[in-house]
Amino acid sequence: MKPSLEIADLKEVARRRVPRMFFDYADSGAWTESTYRANEEDFAKIKFRQRVLVDMTNRSLESTMIGEKVSMPVALAPTGLTGMQHADGEMLAAQAAEEFGVPFTLSTMSICSIEDVASVTKKPFWFQLYVMRDKDFVLNLIDRAKAAKCSALVLTLDLQILGQRHKDIRNGLSAPPKLTLLNMLDMAIRPRWCFAMLGTKRRTFGNIVGHAKGVGDMSSLSSWTAEQFDPQLSWKDVEWIKQRWGGKLILKGILDAEDARLAAATGADAIIVSNHGGRQLDGAPSSISVLPEIVEAVGDRIEVHVDGGIRSGQDVLKALCLGAKGTHIGRPFLYGLGAGGKDGVTLALSIIRKELDVTLALCGKRLITDAGPELLYKPAAKTE
Repeated sequence: MKPSLEIADLKEVARRRVPRMFFDYADSGAWTESTYRANEEDFAKIKFRQRVLVDMTNRSLESTMIGEKVSMPVALAPTGLTGMQHADGEMLAAQAAEEFGVPFTLSTMSICSIEDVASVTKKPFWFQLYVMRDKDFVLNLIDRAKAAKCSALVLTLDLQILGQRHKDIRNGLSAPPKLTLLNMLDMAIRPRWCFAMLGTKRRTFGNIVGHAKGVGDMSSLSSWTAEQFDPQLSWKDVEWIKQRWGGKLILKGILDAEDARLAAATGADAIIVSNHGGRQLDGAPSSISVLPEIVEAVGDRIEVHVDGGIRSGQDVLKALCLGAKGTHIGRPFLYGLGAGGKDGVTLALSIIRKELDVTLALCGKRLITDAGPELLYKPAAKTE
């Protein structure tokens, strides 16, 4: 097998190794997927300034995100069903991130539970919270994250109503997968995935089953989740969540300068400029295209991160040059996980780190903390 040299290589290996319904879940957007495509395409439009004869020794990608030291300003984003890309996926990804020195964020809709991930990690990880109608369940989730010593709570703001992803409906997505003839045939041609899944007991939503009222198995889970996302979620809810949590709070899903200013007023520690990977409002702008105006809107009142469309270390550097203090990757690490488990996640991070390091050097900088807009190419204005 050819070596994986870029994230696209890992994507193709994952496509072969992961059952279609779960690969498509990671690799899909809402409706026409125009925003999903724009997230990637708009990064490609941004160009660098090449600089020469600059001392490139003693380079460093070390930085901080919400005050935490990171080996590079990249965090693993919260992704649902991660444990269906590879058995025990969240646990393996968290271990890889910890060893690499970058934050890992566990999704509410994970297969492995908060407690599962805490059992295999030594350093605190971050936990992403969805606000459900069942507030007792939400409060319990927050308390479980505190008990696990999570160092940040990532509150997702843009999933009050679930966007429609055509691939998921056509594939009959579920966890565990429905044993239809097509699904069984699809899994049968991926024995590596099947044997790994047979070797784990974690095949459903670990944070929900056994914790939410009346949810003890998959049949009760499906009806519960369909009714639980809270369409009444408002800025007032941020206040009580922040108070209950008592630690560092990150608000995820900001795509508008006005919302960014409201988010800064909550006293949260950071915002993530995000359109949910193009999985919610199809037709919304790409994350990278609105990043500069959001950075300008909030100034230094709140730390700004970004996700959506990042597929390389070059994309990471472009985001930093446009004002982001940190970046979050979802699909790149999922492709790595599906391709090769924990080692695949490590490889995905290594690919991004190498691309980031080399690009920074060729732009004439040694320290990632010195990255700024001067590294980006702007065509000279035309004169009459």
